[in-house]
Amino acid sequence: MFYDLLMFVLNFLLLIVCVLISVAFLTLMERSVLGYIQVRKGPNKVGFLGIPQPFSDAIKLICSEQPIPFMSNYFLYYFSPVFNLMISLFIWVVFPYVTYMCSFSYGFLFFLCCTSLSVYTLMIAGWSSNSNYSLLGSLRSVAQTISYEVSLALILLSLVVLISSFNILDFMNFQFYCWFVIFSFPLALSFFGSCLAETNRTPFDFAEGESELVSGFNIEYGAGSFTLIFLAEYASIIFMSMMFSLVFLGGDIYSFYFFFKLSFISFLFIWVRGTLPRFRYDKLMYLAWSSFLPLSLNFLFFFIGLSVMFFSFI
Repeated sequence: MFYDLLMFVLNFLLLIVCVLISVAFLTLMERSVLGYIQVRKGPNKVGFLGIPQPFSDAIKLICSEQPIPFMSNYFLYYFSPVFNLMISLFIWVVFPYVTYMCSFSYGFLFFLCCTSLSVYTLMIAGWSSNSNYSLLGSLRSVAQTISYEVSLALILLSLVVLISSFNILDFMNFQFYCWFVIFSFPLALSFFGSCLAETNRTPFDFAEGESELVSGFNIEYGAGSFTLIFLAEYASIIFMSMMFSLVFLGGDIYSFYFFFKLSFISFLFIWVRGTLPRFRYDKLMYLAWSSFLPLSLNFLFFFIGLSVMFFSFI
């Protein structure tokens, strides 16, 4: 039992290290792709082809002085980025390993609980800074995240009803002959849009809103705290890409092809950022409640009817 516990801890630490390294190189890929989209050179000065650039950025940010607003609520202000990153990394426990990891039966419910908790860290970060800009950014982020969590949960619930299991590993078995994206393509598109909104990415980046809110909820953060918020956002992007590949694109985690699909979905996040302008806020809410929600509900009722019909024939 002690050996199993030790191997679980070592595997989880190794997974966290790999996620953090992939976050570093995702930022490099984002800056390079945005450079190509905007017809300019990306980061290419530090080292060979700019590869050490993310590490030099991290060292620069961590070595900078940490600003602390005089009127802020110190402990909440200081610890909310830490909890934000902790939730973003802890959610990776649901990654379906067969040995020495938590391939537990209710992985989907754990995923939904962790994504709901991340709302509180954004809200507390904006409130504890005692700045009107950061409070407004956090309020908009909370409203946006709660709205899109509903459609995200219903989309996942539709597919859970289809396979009759909350275990993420079962998706790999059920997509052996046919990917779910083929017969639920509108659901896959709305899932991708909900992932963009959940991770506060363009065109739904109302949590930051640089052009109108001076960087939104994180305006008072700098140095190490800003680094933690940045890491949490990009770890969430990689996790959502992993979930999309797992749920809709076959989910064969034992092949190199799975990680290629994960990288492609992460590239789509960057491509959308370089291509689309920001939504208007009322359009964002209209999209969530008038487009994504009816679509996910219709698919949910359809898959429930399909499952009932299947079990009645059995």
